[in-house]
Amino acid sequence: MGASWRRVLLKISGESLAGEDRAQSIDPAILQQLAEELVELRTVHGVEVAVVVGGGNLWRGTDGTQIGIDPPTSDNMGMLATVMNALALQSAIERLGQPVRLQSAITMAELAEPYIRRRAVRHLEKGRIVVFAAGTGNPFFTTDTAAALRAAEIGASVVLKGTHSGVSGIYSSDPRVDPSAVQLERVGYMEVIERNLAVMDMTAITLCKERAIKVVVFDVSLRGNITKAWRGQIGTLVE
Repeated sequence: MGASWRRVLLKISGESLAGEDRAQSIDPAILQQLAEELVELRTVHGVEVAVVVGGGNLWRGTDGTQIGIDPPTSDNMGMLATVMNALALQSAIERLGQPVRLQSAITMAELAEPYIRRRAVRHLEKGRIVVFAAGTGNPFFTTDTAAALRAAEIGASVVLKGTHSGVSGIYSSDPRVDPSAVQLERVGYMEVIERNLAVMDMTAITLCKERAIKVVVFDVSLRGNITKAWRGQIGTLVE
């Protein structure tokens, strides 16, 4: 694995952009670090890179339902949060001189290109990083599902699933409550589904299984880990 993956999709949560203390919705140091690592992956290693970013640092669908907003509306608000994060990431990447394109599943012509699969693939072939925003464009689907869907559509070999809060992969049990928990190096799709392991939501992992898209679960918060995950040096591989 690793160096054979020439086209990858990185999935990062919105919470990872805020940092551990959540003092800011978007931590500029974390944003800069992510941008630098993505540019390194593209320019130094020649990898075609796409990104799906969540919006949980700004809004989660469950936030709205707790205060009486109906679920589809609250999910739409969460999709708009992902656009804000994607715009910030696009700006950070551009500051480093790397061409990047932002595509949104919700049409907003003044801010982003509409999501068009063939155009996204062409951007990747041209050496541009592509950031996908607004999830799938539909309520009731997570950005994990959006990541699996976009990976399938653009022909990515792997989803690099970046976690935060020190979670470095998939464990035999919850390491926060079980001191004997060990990190798994490899795990099968069916084991993830049958044991309900907290990797991605079931829709996302099922789609990855059906399309034979590998998933690497790793801690994205440490500098250099994106390249290490691409190389297969860290995290847990789901295949």
